[in-house]
Amino acid sequence: MKIYNHDITLYTHDRDDSIQLYSGRALGLTHADDKIQLAMTLQPEWEAIVEHYAQVGLPHTHDVIWDVSFDVINQFPDREISVYFFGDVINPHDTYRQMFQKWDRRLREIVEFVNSKNNFIQLSEELGIPVPKTLRFANLVEAKASNDVMFPCFVKPAVSDHGVGITRCADAEALAAAFATLVPEEPLQIQEEVQASAFLNLQYRVNAGEIEPLLVSEQVLDGCVHKGNRYPSAHEPWDKVVPFAEWMGDRGMKGIFAVDVAVVPEAAGTRYVAIECNPRFNGSSYPTVIAKRLNIPQWSSGTYKTQLRSLKDIDLQDIAYDPATHTGVILTNWGIIQAGKVSVLFAGTEAKQAELETILQQRL
Repeated sequence: MKIYNHDITLYTHDRDDSIQLYSGRALGLTHADDKIQLAMTLQPEWEAIVEHYAQVGLPHTHDVIWDVSFDVINQFPDREISVYFFGDVINPHDTYRQMFQKWDRRLREIVEFVNSKNNFIQLSEELGIPVPKTLRFANLVEAKASNDVMFPCFVKPAVSDHGVGITRCADAEALAAAFATLVPEEPLQIQEEVQASAFLNLQYRVNAGEIEPLLVSEQVLDGCVHKGNRYPSAHEPWDKVVPFAEWMGDRGMKGIFAVDVAVVPEAAGTRYVAIECNPRFNGSSYPTVIAKRLNIPQWSSGTYKTQLRSLKDIDLQDIAYDPATHTGVILTNWGIIQAGKVSVLFAGTEAKQAELETILQQRL
């Protein structure tokens, strides 16, 4: 039995209005005997999401705590803890970090270490995993003093998500502009742009201490920002990142983590290059787990803007997922409807996915 708290406000630097509503997307991961903490603001959507999940055949917990405070977890010491990110990268104080440390010291330490893009690149190089040419810096002063910068490149804070702070730079002028947006004291990296035909998300799940390859999906990106995923992928380069997965398992990783890998076509054959690790649930984890639970063989996911502000106003009845045909729409990140967005899974062939996407967008 688990207690789920997938509030993301301790992790993300993204200040979008919808951030406070993300806790709802963990509902599709739960089972009947679990507990889940949801933001109180999501309560008006509860009846509609329960009805939708009943229609699509997705069982879930009804044991809801309408409070996303992490202190609540201490009231249930018998429960296995599932959080979006096992740590706190937002607050300078150590209040929450000490709480995570008390729950599982090894897990907090490994998550915090690998969450640094600089640490991941260095570790991958040590393990013999191909990575792009990457310059790592402790602060902005070091980066500005470097004479080794290559163009085009990407400037990235060592710790970021949702593409926050990541900038493509074609020349020195763009690089200077990117530097001006960063926090001077924080570590960063400058990474060469790889000529990739696709970017993959290789997800792993830890079961009873064993690392289990979960699923490879292809990322749908808008610039540096993750917009969705497609499954299946034409590429499944699990063997390229085995040393890293084993390293994570040996050091006490739990739950779900993922490695982003670039697919680089070359004359001698396809090269797979590791970009970063998400030592946590990520945007593709939620549709992935739902698809696994419902045995959906082909799907895509995405996030869409809408003028609607309540689930009860979305007409999904005739396009909702049908377990008999393995086609249709499933709401994943449903709480963000209050901020004018919604994330969904489209099940079916690529043609069916496109048809469902068109219909849904017309209704939003």
